[in-house]
Amino acid sequence: MADTGGHAEEASSSGRSDDAKPTVVLVIGMAGSGKTTLLQRLSSHLHTTQTPGYIINLDPAVTQVPYGANIDIRDTVNYKNVMKQYGLGPNGGILTSLNLFATRFDQVISLCEKPRDPPLKYIIVDTPGQIEIFTWSASGAIITEAFASGFPTMIAFIIDTPRCAHPQTFMSNMLQACSILYKSKLPMLLVFNKTDVSRHDFALDWMADFETFHVALQADSSYASTLSKSLSLVLEEFYCNLKTVGVSAVTGENIDEFFTSVEACAEEYLKYYKPEMDRKVQARNELEVQRQAKELSRLNLDRTGPGQSAGSSSSGGKVALDARTRPPAESADELDGHISDGSD
Repeated sequence: MADTGGHAEEASSSGRSDDAKPTVVLVIGMAGSGKTTLLQRLSSHLHTTQTPGYIINLDPAVTQVPYGANIDIRDTVNYKNVMKQYGLGPNGGILTSLNLFATRFDQVISLCEKPRDPPLKYIIVDTPGQIEIFTWSASGAIITEAFASGFPTMIAFIIDTPRCAHPQTFMSNMLQACSILYKSKLPMLLVFNKTDVSRHDFALDWMADFETFHVALQADSSYASTLSKSLSLVLEEFYCNLKTVGVSAVTGENIDEFFTSVEACAEEYLKYYKPEMDRKVQARNELEVQRQAKELSRLNLDRTGPGQSAGSSSSGGKVALDARTRPPAESADELDGHISDGSD
């Protein structure tokens, strides 16, 4: 009992006041890595264990999803109509659909924050198969930051284990994971999927010892092989701070371990990422207050005529500034009620 109290005290001091908030899991991975199948397994696990969860589908081009999505981008944006209206190809259509959906993402956040009994524990987000569309687009950044600013958020990077048996393919996945980690600055979990086909022990060995990885590349003397050897040395520090888990979306192997790792990532978010994010938000708000004060002062000077003091026009200047920054009422009405999870 004393240990339990000590852990509770430690959690409280580390800012674990966000216990009531669900953990957001952004499922990201290359095409064919098994993201959607894994989502089906995770959704099934949540239902089996009666764990309150919330599933969001952000892939507008998928024809059907094998799980019940609480919020589906396809209910709001018609991918084929977007392609036809703007004369876009498949990737451009997905990107534009995601951009349009991001303009109303405040409604998604409101639905996720809605009080429930029992409260949500996980919010799992399925992203488009084209990894660059979500990770390197403005809409992807908006969605990620919207979640990270209000919920403990982590990234589950899905890796196709059988394909990674080739050292250069493995290195490509690691570089992609590294770039996403440094861009999002969120806790990351490497999920080696399809372990029912190929075990992921070789990948763990390569991550733990770069010399083992070099041995696997000995048969290849190409430039790409030499580059992979050099990159393995660079990424050694990157590997040290990553959590990994091997799962099978087909058999359900290690799904419990997956959620245990998710909880560890949520603790990491609260301990390291949340304080840094709060500091950045505070600094940004201070800059905004300074900017508004400077504009208000400039406006007062512009409105001050001959024989009129700056003080007499200060209230008028503030009213003008407020009116200028207030959003039009009609645009706010247009955003109400278009995104729903069906609970209403």
